[in-house]
Amino acid sequence: MARIRLTEILVGAFMVLGFVALFFLAMRVSNLSLATAEDGYSLTAKFDNIGSLRVRAPVTMAGVRVGRVAAIGFDQETYQAVVTLRIAEQYDQIPTDTFANIFTAGLLGEQYIGLDPGASPDMLSNGDRIEFTQSALVLEQMIGQFLLSKAEEGGK
Repeated sequence: MARIRLTEILVGAFMVLGFVALFFLAMRVSNLSLATAEDGYSLTAKFDNIGSLRVRAPVTMAGVRVGRVAAIGFDQETYQAVVTLRIAEQYDQIPTDTFANIFTAGLLGEQYIGLDPGASPDMLSNGDRIEFTQSALVLEQMIGQFLLSKAEEGGK
């Protein structure tokens, strides 16, 4: 009887550990975490079209994650999306003429922001704005433009 009870407790503990592991795996895959990293500094960038960019999307430089998208808003005066980036404090040497691009990981993957540093001796600091941006390439628009160009070629 005691042996059966011990087996049931071990199986229960194994199941609980399995569910905890699945929970942390799901959090990791979905770019969520229990801890919110508030350290670092904020930068903003305006884009004409952000595609399917989401809050918590990675911000990278040379393929290395240097931060995350903290917020996405809309400027009603310029009709542009305003993206707030949270950059880790150890990456404090980003030139003021840095270019921000919205890229897609793979053909249909998630979107992220890639920063291409410029050559300015001045560095961005908390609250600064990245002036040079490139909006997301929307696959549907590209296909539409391709079909339109092919239709015009066929009409000649």
